[in-house]
Amino acid sequence: MQEYMTSGVQLGLMVNPQNQEIEIYRQGQLREVRSLPTQFPGEAVLPGFMLQIDRFVED
Repeated sequence: MQEYMTSGVQLGLMVNPQNQEIEIYRQGQLREVRSLPTQFPGEAVLPGFMLQIDRFVED
């Protein structure tokens, strides 16, 4: 993710199904970690976008 942020990406999301978490990366800010389930708005980068992420279940 650091490589993306260094190249100018403004907002990055990394989903970790093993820990049931989502990591949120924003330029110039510390990483934010949220437990699932959660909703994530696209903020100023993706206005009107809303991502709903539920908990992952094993088959």
